[in-house]
Amino acid sequence: MMHVTFRRDSRQRLSSVFAEGHAELPETSSDEFSLVCAAVSGILQAARLGLEAHVKVPLDATQSSGNLSLRWPSSCRDDERVQAIVDTARLAIAQIASQYPQHVRCVEETEA
Repeated sequence: MMHVTFRRDSRQRLSSVFAEGHAELPETSSDEFSLVCAAVSGILQAARLGLEAHVKVPLDATQSSGNLSLRWPSSCRDDERVQAIVDTARLAIAQIASQYPQHVRCVEETEA
């Protein structure tokens, strides 16, 4: 199962996203799971590329097999382009999670 968490800062602005899990488990993985995993991964990678390449956001990003962490500076959180990219990713993944709850869990949290 994939777990995706979108965090908001104290001003309720999206501030980071964390994803874990992937489909590289052939003995338990289904084609449906693989496709859903690929869709979520593609959305998150597209958001990362948009933030880095088009908006030039200095992301604090880490990525390894089955894990992705993206955090953007507070100074960028009011930028409408950043909000559009990140909120589109959030909406898309939430939609996938509602259609495939057995494969994707998408939550929102407020930073502590």
